[in-house]
Amino acid sequence: MAFTLPLGATAPAFTLPGTDGRTHTLEELADAPVLVIFFTCNHCPYVIGSDEATRQTALAFQAQGVRFVAINSNSRSTYADDDFPHMVARMATHGFPWLYLHDESQQVARAYGALRTPHFYVFDRERRLVYCGRAVDRPRQAAESTTHDLDAALTELCAGRPVANPLTNPIGCNVKWDGKDKHWMPAEACDLVPVRR
Repeated sequence: MAFTLPLGATAPAFTLPGTDGRTHTLEELADAPVLVIFFTCNHCPYVIGSDEATRQTALAFQAQGVRFVAINSNSRSTYADDDFPHMVARMATHGFPWLYLHDESQQVARAYGALRTPHFYVFDRERRLVYCGRAVDRPRQAAESTTHDLDAALTELCAGRPVANPLTNPIGCNVKWDGKDKHWMPAEACDLVPVRR
């Protein structure tokens, strides 16, 4: 069985604490016609390098009701900066236009099959997965990106068209699993799209 949630699958439910002091669930987002859930963290250079590009995408589609939810599943044992207090501080500093939720147990990351930070999942109104992978092709230097896969997927979805390129490989640091080496990935985790060597 594939590690990462397959296209067409229903979004797994979650109940997670947010940096806003509230607990949030998938169900409370039911009114959003499109939902973007992405796995991220505080320290990763690929996250830091692309956060502003992600912000611009979130703001660009806000008027069409697209909601963004960021989830940090990284173990604080691997990187202390990925703990919840640093999440709160990061949101206070940057004011990102999305919920920032903490998956301390890493159960949500496993349910979605998160591979890297950042890793994006786009769900339609019925909460079926219609896009999975990267946002841009150069997240460490997002301003230099030539491919904007997340923007393209959201543009097509909001226009009522099928997503032309629904699956890409996320680019970033691997999720930091508790009790494992910082480079460890589950044995069943693999590229979503075969990479030609």
